Amino acid sequence: MRLRIQRSWVLLIVALGLGGLSAFGVKRYIEQHVAEVEERSKAQSTVQVLVPKSDLVKGAILSPEVVAVREVPSMWAHSNALTPAQFDRIEGQALAYPAVRGEMLLWSMLEGQRPPAFSTRLPNGRRAITVPVDEVNSISGLLQPGDRIDLMVSAKKEGKSYLFPLLQNVTVLATGSQAAVSADGKEGSKNSFSTITLDAAPEDARRVLAAREVGKLAAMLRSPGDSTVLPSSRLDALSLLGLNDSGADSSVPVLYGGRGASQGAEAQRALNALVPTKPDGASKP
Repeated sequence: MRLRIQRSWVLLIVALGLGGLSAFGVKRYIEQHVAEVEERSKAQSTVQVLVPKSDLVKGAILSPEVVAVREVPSMWAHSNALTPAQFDRIEGQALAYPAVRGEMLLWSMLEGQRPPAFSTRLPNGRRAITVPVDEVNSISGLLQPGDRIDLMVSAKKEGKSYLFPLLQNVTVLATGSQAAVSADGKEGSKNSFSTITLDAAPEDARRVLAAREVGKLAAMLRSPGDSTVLPSSRLDALSLLGLNDSGADSSVPVLYGGRGASQGAEAQRALNALVPTKPDGASKP
């Protein structure tokens, strides 16, 4: 009888030991598996999205009380998902469809959603720069969003006027407050605006700001698909017009009030005013 009792205790102790070892092994396996999952999740980039705190019915109004921020792996995030940075644009809007607790809220789930902000049109690393224009350098008001232009600058240095391209083949993002061509707009229709907004690199945007301080800007419209690169050399305005040639013909007609004059004293004085002369009477180069 005593031998049976001892055997029972031995079996019980062995069973407890095996059970303890099994529990320890299972615990270790779970901990290792959880650690591996956490390591994989850390290696993946994540994004923050907006999710409902509880199930929301159709017509529910979005507010800070009903939404929360959830971090999910980038590869699982929907391209149409709402982010915390966009909350100020959707606050107070109603849901067009029910939303499940913890699932991503999408732009397509909103009722009467607002149009995307103008900044969403800019790729990463680009800047929108606004340039004042007038009737002449706005191509007489015929520029439209989506056109591509060359931005020219004229500036004076040491008494000389220079003309050169500042930016080439840049996209017009907006004309005035118009950021898109209206659906019913007719080709060649004239609009009234005093500014154009361009898509530029940060360094180019700084150059535009500098050019506005020291010179005048003008836009030259490009044909669609034209990618020709203009020479970037500075051209002297008088040389460009052929007015600093020492052998200038005095018979070149000069217009005064719509009337022509040549070989006269008034014409000579006008040319002399445009082309400064040396003491010996020869034109400067």
